[in-house]
Amino acid sequence: MTDFSSAAPSASLLEAYAGIARVRVCGLLVQEDTLLLTAHRGLLPNQLPFWSPPGGGWQFGETLQQCLAREFEEETGLAVSVGRFLHLHEFRSPTLQALELFFEVRPLDPAATPTLGRDPEHAPDAQLLTQLAFVTPRQLGQLLPSQVHPVLRDIISPDDVFIPQIRFQANPS
Repeated sequence: MTDFSSAAPSASLLEAYAGIARVRVCGLLVQEDTLLLTAHRGLLPNQLPFWSPPGGGWQFGETLQQCLAREFEEETGLAVSVGRFLHLHEFRSPTLQALELFFEVRPLDPAATPTLGRDPEHAPDAQLLTQLAFVTPRQLGQLLPSQVHPVLRDIISPDDVFIPQIRFQANPS
């Protein structure tokens, strides 16, 4: 796992996202049989990181592709071209709700090295992103399932991310 780490946790990280339905656009970048993923803090107990593809909130006036290119650059420093749509994922918890759209992305400069960026919605000492790493499916499989985005939990090969998925969250009974 090639790791590009950052800051330590702080309180109330998720307040900006609570009580609203969001549309998130995420990018899947595969290089040399690894996926470029970000680790987020504040989502799991015991300060465990949650690994997810780079991405973020769709803003009014943007196309989905513009949103993803902006978010990917903010979080990884990479300029990307946005390819095909791959996955739709519905997320709901008591305080958070999102519809997530996943697209294939490719770096405009294949030699560019990603660097952990920042989320402009958060102060420098309150960033959700803690790490940026190229991760193999085997490394993902060694984590707790709750630490891995549901779209990535069952992959065995990097090629599996290109098998389209639609995941709606089941209604609690």
